[in-house]
Amino acid sequence: MDNFTPQQIEEKKKAIFDAMGKRGQKQILKKGYEDWNPFAEPKDPIDIRKDKTKRTSQVLIREFLTQTDHDEYSNTYAQGALEMCFGIINDDEKIKGMFEFAIWYEALLKKEGYDSL
Repeated sequence: MDNFTPQQIEEKKKAIFDAMGKRGQKQILKKGYEDWNPFAEPKDPIDIRKDKTKRTSQVLIREFLTQTDHDEYSNTYAQGALEMCFGIINDDEKIKGMFEFAIWYEALLKKEGYDSL
């Protein structure tokens, strides 16, 4: 889109919008036409997104669970770990808060002489 003038870009944007169905247009208008960028690069599918260590969520969760005693974790435990994994890879604020709280709480337990969870 670097070769086009702002007017040409706006014309193309309007043409894309006009070619959409009413339902799609309604969603765009709900979020804000000015903020909508039909030329943005699509996001990577979740299964090929990687964290800072360049691992996918599938690799991370597999590594984590293989290092955990299989007799000690339930499906709910694994599901929670997977949810945290997705949240970390997606940079989710809620998961960041949960992660930082867990680190803080573990330090508190150690400081006061308790075993960690």
